[in-house]
Amino acid sequence: MAIAKQPVVVLDAPDAAELGQFYGKLLDWKVAVDEDGTWAEVTSDSWPPICIQQVEDYHAPSWPSQDHPQQMHLDVIVEDLEAAEAAVIEIGASKAAEQPGETFRVFLDPAGHPFCLCRA
Repeated sequence: MAIAKQPVVVLDAPDAAELGQFYGKLLDWKVAVDEDGTWAEVTSDSWPPICIQQVEDYHAPSWPSQDHPQQMHLDVIVEDLEAAEAAVIEIGASKAAEQPGETFRVFLDPAGHPFCLCRA
């Protein structure tokens, strides 16, 4: 017997609406932001949502150092790494200085969370 129905990923951010819009564009999912802008939900018809909560005095992870550990990250599967890289930078990501692999690339979302684009 399963304890839960589905996982929900919740990310901390200095601006919930901004980060919600970033992930909505990255995944081409719908974005809903609450009235006060401190909670955003990024949803699709077939996957569990990604939620973003606004946090006072937010400190971005310092990947790859563990001064402020990444705690979790998303891997996003893509067909074309070059095209996906250009697209995520256009919507607000930055490429991490350290790139430890050849089949994936590490980026930072607008709040500093690392995520990877992984070749399909």
